[in-house]
Amino acid sequence: MTKNLKKKVLSFAVLFALAFSVVGLVGMAPANAQPDLGLNYVGNTGLGNSDPRNVAASIINIAMTILGLIAVVIILLGGFKWMTAGGSDDKVSEAKKLLGQGVIGLLIILAAWGIATFVIGSLLNATGATPAS
Repeated sequence: MTKNLKKKVLSFAVLFALAFSVVGLVGMAPANAQPDLGLNYVGNTGLGNSDPRNVAASIINIAMTILGLIAVVIILLGGFKWMTAGGSDDKVSEAKKLLGQGVIGLLIILAAWGIATFVIGSLLNATGATPAS
């Protein structure tokens, strides 16, 4: 593969990841404000007035979305390498390796997201807070 083609593929992958990251951020719903518990988050930290648990959940969702996009790009890159291998056993084995690593990464990311969602949901339910939707 020529350097020019590699640069184009890498540029496309980066733009693809950024575009979907922005789309994911735009589609997020605003967090619900919590009742006043006598804690002054805004005055003490200079941050917004949303519950820190909801903020943590939103940050985790954004991070997992970005990591998932990276894993999908790796899988697509592996498929592209396989399609352009031209019958070369070395290139096909490299592509299979990339595909396997991408799938394993995606499974790990999905498992981490599931665990984090369960833990944060349980914490929010246990403390009587309403999760951000």
